[in-house]
Amino acid sequence: MITLTDVHKAFGANRVLQGVNLTIPTAESMVIIGGSGTGKSVLLKCILGLVRPDSGSISIDGEDVTKTDRDAFLARFGMLFQGGALFDSLSVWQNVAFRLLRGAQKLPKAQAREIAIEKLRRVGLKPEVADLFPAELSGGMQKRVGLARAIAAAPQIIFFDEPTTGLDPIMSGVINDLIREIVVEMGVTAMTITHDMTSVRAIADRVAMLHGGLIRWTGPVAGMDGSGDPYLDQFIHGRATGPIESVR
Repeated sequence: MITLTDVHKAFGANRVLQGVNLTIPTAESMVIIGGSGTGKSVLLKCILGLVRPDSGSISIDGEDVTKTDRDAFLARFGMLFQGGALFDSLSVWQNVAFRLLRGAQKLPKAQAREIAIEKLRRVGLKPEVADLFPAELSGGMQKRVGLARAIAAAPQIIFFDEPTTGLDPIMSGVINDLIREIVVEMGVTAMTITHDMTSVRAIADRVAMLHGGLIRWTGPVAGMDGSGDPYLDQFIHGRATGPIESVR
């Protein structure tokens, strides 16, 4: 579904991506891991077309992302943002139905609300939550609303940016389970950025490690522990010593 070939991106003298090659198969869950500042978010923005690579190519389902109709292109994606990114001035159901009310399809309000309530149910929230505002929800509930919004328009591809940040271990487990269930049920292609190794093992089919502007290792999640790659081994076990230098 997503193919990156020799992708480079620099900001001045800071060479963030230095020849990234990565393939994300259709209907699989790929998790990108790596330390802070290694370029994971830049990679995501390049795929979405928010940042233009200096060289290399990125294709979605065989189409060059730089040569597609932007509205039709973005309509294929759903996104769960790290901080939830809910609109404070909109009710929960309006947040979930945001694209349905304003996108190309622009559904009638009553129909959009009905879909929003059904998606809220899918993530374990009762219909009574629909008319509340984000400030009235806990962090875990806000994350579920963000997940409901990500799937509301039935996207082909969903991006998850640090989906468990700020959540306690129990709620993190709930969100991980929901993500895994939704990816399987909807048959979507998923790409997740996370530091949480519990999340990696819970939601990934395949894992890719980004370090030094390159994909150091990629393979099935079951192959991480026996990879033999010193960078991956240090990262997944959280060791202070190894080839990855800590910033002090």
